[in-house]
Amino acid sequence: MDLIFGRWRSQILYAGVRLGIFDALQNNPKKATVIAEELGLDPKLTYRLLRALGSLELLNESAERTFSLTEAGQLLRTDHPESLRGITLLEEGPHHYALWKHLPAMVQDGKQNAFVREFGDSAFEYALRDGSYAEVFDEAMSSFSTIQSAWVLDALQAYDFSQIGHICDVGGGHGYMLCSFLAKYPHLKGTVLELESVITDDTKLWAAKLGVEKRCQYLAGDMFKAVPSADAYIMKMILHDWNDEECVQILDYQRKAAPSGGRVFIAEHIIPDSSTPHFAKLFDIHMMCWGTGRERTQEEYADLLERAGWKYMKTWFPSSGLMGVVEGLKA
Repeated sequence: MDLIFGRWRSQILYAGVRLGIFDALQNNPKKATVIAEELGLDPKLTYRLLRALGSLELLNESAERTFSLTEAGQLLRTDHPESLRGITLLEEGPHHYALWKHLPAMVQDGKQNAFVREFGDSAFEYALRDGSYAEVFDEAMSSFSTIQSAWVLDALQAYDFSQIGHICDVGGGHGYMLCSFLAKYPHLKGTVLELESVITDDTKLWAAKLGVEKRCQYLAGDMFKAVPSADAYIMKMILHDWNDEECVQILDYQRKAAPSGGRVFIAEHIIPDSSTPHFAKLFDIHMMCWGTGRERTQEEYADLLERAGWKYMKTWFPSSGLMGVVEGLKA
């Protein structure tokens, strides 16, 4: 029953985020009538939505029908440092919601990428012509990056970075993960390689916010054309966007630019053995809908490294086990 009606939960969550319920409750408890007046909503239907959000343990309802945020509900505020607001708006919003109806047909005909079926373009191409989707996608990636970056740092907690002086985050967005590394390892210098359109707004970049601007540079570029020389490269949630041939091309450019002994770190949701339930196996179906990529096993990432001329070394896992960091060496 939970599986069958699971979409009810996620759509109730989406409605609460979309309407601003969690931001409205960030300072103090309120009644449904007050929230409705502040947000321009119908008071009776607002109460029913709040009650349902309470059933999801995102809100607490008092005996006087006053609502407040739970610890989980706090994570859906816009200003929370680990906010999941953006990822909620993306994954349960109208664009990604529409993709899933194509899943049976894709499995039947063997052709993935429901984004093209639904909108006529790949997700990246569509974002260039639809500013609303691009904005939500950008917020979602930033929203999830904080948690994922913590997992990557946890996974590499025991790694010896003393022989690495310069690390390049390929497709690093606004640089949260790289700047987190620079903050933890003061000897490191870093470069964020990203499309120019992503890094033009200085207010979104993390280097100054995390106090590492003197050791971090942002470089506009295309990972399919060239990457700067660095002792190590790191990619978080990049290769899963692309098919095997495209991944080999990305890795090959990095190997050619790296010095002897250079490293590459691939941070992804790693699919475990066949008998283990895991988020990565579900994420893989999302990638089937969203584009041409996929989630992969440790062995499949090792094979991509070998095909691109790297030597597979080891896969590092955080305590949560939700992500893995695959390490490659340029011999």
